[in-house]
Amino acid sequence: MTTRTTTSPSARADAAQRHECPFAVRHRHAVAVLAGLLLLLCAWAGHDIAGHTSAGGQLPAQAPSLRADRVLSEEFSGRVPGIVVVGEVTGTRDVDAPQAAAAGLRLERTLKAQPGVERVSGYWTTRLPGLRAQDGRSALVAVWTAGNDDQAARTAQRITDTLGHRVRGLRLSVGGPAGLLAEVAHRAEHDALRSELIALPICAVLLVIALGSPLAASLTVLLGLLTEAINLAVLRFLAEVTTVSVYAVSVSGALAFALTLDYTLFVVSRHRTELRQGASADAALRTAMRTAGRTVTFSAATVAGGVAALLVFPHPVLHSVAAACIVAAAATVLVALLVLPAMLSLLGDRVSRRTMPSFWRSGSPLRNLRLRQGGRTFWHCTALAATRRPVATALLTGLLLLGLALPFGQVRLGLFDDRALPPDASSARAGALLRTQYPDNPFSGTAIVLPAFDTARHRHDLDDYARRVSALPRVTQVATATGTYRHGRLAEPADDTSHRFTTRHSAYLSVSSDGDTAARIRAVPAPATAWLTGPDARALDVTTPLSQRLPTALTLVGITMLVLTLGLTRRPLLALKALVLNTLSLSATFGALVWIFQKGHLRGIVGDFTPTGTTDAFTLVILFCLAFGLSMDYECLLLARAVEEHDTGADTRTAIVRSIASTGHLFTWSAVMLAVVMTALATSDVAIVKATGIGLGLAAVMDATLVRGLLAPAAMRLAGEANWWAPQPLHATPPSTPPEGTLR
Repeated sequence: MTTRTTTSPSARADAAQRHECPFAVRHRHAVAVLAGLLLLLCAWAGHDIAGHTSAGGQLPAQAPSLRADRVLSEEFSGRVPGIVVVGEVTGTRDVDAPQAAAAGLRLERTLKAQPGVERVSGYWTTRLPGLRAQDGRSALVAVWTAGNDDQAARTAQRITDTLGHRVRGLRLSVGGPAGLLAEVAHRAEHDALRSELIALPICAVLLVIALGSPLAASLTVLLGLLTEAINLAVLRFLAEVTTVSVYAVSVSGALAFALTLDYTLFVVSRHRTELRQGASADAALRTAMRTAGRTVTFSAATVAGGVAALLVFPHPVLHSVAAACIVAAAATVLVALLVLPAMLSLLGDRVSRRTMPSFWRSGSPLRNLRLRQGGRTFWHCTALAATRRPVATALLTGLLLLGLALPFGQVRLGLFDDRALPPDASSARAGALLRTQYPDNPFSGTAIVLPAFDTARHRHDLDDYARRVSALPRVTQVATATGTYRHGRLAEPADDTSHRFTTRHSAYLSVSSDGDTAARIRAVPAPATAWLTGPDARALDVTTPLSQRLPTALTLVGITMLVLTLGLTRRPLLALKALVLNTLSLSATFGALVWIFQKGHLRGIVGDFTPTGTTDAFTLVILFCLAFGLSMDYECLLLARAVEEHDTGADTRTAIVRSIASTGHLFTWSAVMLAVVMTALATSDVAIVKATGIGLGLAAVMDATLVRGLLAPAAMRLAGEANWWAPQPLHATPPSTPPEGTLR
């Protein structure tokens, strides 16, 4: 006989609710333990990431200048030295004094003995006039190294560590391409640690104020550290199989920490809202993960989609930044959707309960920025004002943003050089001396390599080509196998040393100039395939593919943001509005950056730097892709809440005001903490890292205040019911609850 067991409706309901709980909640103890172990494992795996990063990767792999360097190295031994050491005499002597000469010879012998050094050539052994300063107070020693750019940078760092800044009788400055990369990598590593030590305690205090609970703040910081540890561990693994830029490590680490703080605020805030409305703990958590969790997923996808556009460019450093930031976004989603709900379930209402004194509790001026009139919050009143006079608000805010964007019209793209470092840095001092004291420096010119050229058969063609190049503006001299040319004429015929410019199957020309001439030289028809190398040529090899592929990248970013926002809201006009407002916001940010860093303003506030009259092209491209995705962070939160309010029956103005009133404090705190984390990067001694931190911080604050607080509600109010239109395939579900009233 079979006994049938009956289950009560309440038991079945409880079982169904447990089944509906997220996986992380059902297995919260296991998830918490695994998260702790993962934190320890990732911290151990990524602790030595600094020793496996690269400061190079600016040039595309197939850049003509790299090919030219390869030919010069293999066939002519004439490639540009990776390291240039400037030796300055002390006292009143010049470089030809006996004591200075003896010190210079000792320096050259010491450099030759260094591991990784292939060849050394200096003034004190060659007596070449171009290696002696105009004032006679310093001289150059060129060092050629073995291996690629990263190996050369390590050799430069080893030389700096071994010799220090002085050899008896000489003050040393280590410069050149490898010297610059070594110093940038060293300072970026130190600056990343310093920025974290600055941002961490400030964000912890801000979180205590924002959440009203030390426990909730501690949990948020711990989750941020977990995300950052995961990011570093994955990058450490990637460093074994590909190039990971030191710049990518700095930016992605700050991004991972900042996004985790943002997303934790979103989820905890929604969880508290549901609890205040009477939902049970489990129901509140389910609703928070279904609403805020969905927003977090789309928000992280927009960040990843924005930086993924960097993969369009052929530059390894941009590939590295894209990969690192995508890893950071993925790690953030993993922590926010798995670890956070498990911890909220474990800790229960202790996280959601405010334990701070009444001064910091809900309703205080510091916590919610509440106004005294009617108990409305600051953002509630702001939204009411913006939607009451939408035309004036949109016009004034738009004009302000356009005014901030005006300096962007004067942008001049360039590449960072030694001036990206403080003036007292070794590479910066060496670079300054090279520019001012060595006009005939043989290492700063341009070399034209003809890799498949028979000089014996085509000597006349080589002579004609050299004449035409020497006639170009700002070209002072061209030397090659057929002689030395100036101003379009043969100035000195070939001599016994001219054979160094040619081999059986190739030739090269050495071009001296007093300015940027690479673009003009490339425009001169050559008798055979011609590859240029040198500082000007390398800069051209970087900026040319950037400008060529930038339209493609911009298009991909726009399409990605449009599709993701449309997937979140299912309202085409809202998605298009978000794209337009983000573009306007970023234009204002870039205008401010050009005004600060290209024009050299506010150095007393953002930290001292050397303005070069140009804006680093890499910084601008990275900022655009990253900031565009980050700005969608707030847009996703605002639009998701507005659509939710409208779908429950609120009219347009009510939906706008309620969405901003309920999310405005999140904008405020998220923007402040994101700005703190990113602006902490501005303490860096490296100007490009400083500009990135300032740019992302400005973008966050501007987006969360002017755009989302004023321009977005005004634009939505002007659009009216058109905001909610959707074609049939995207049509939203009908309201599930009756209207809750309207605003007058």
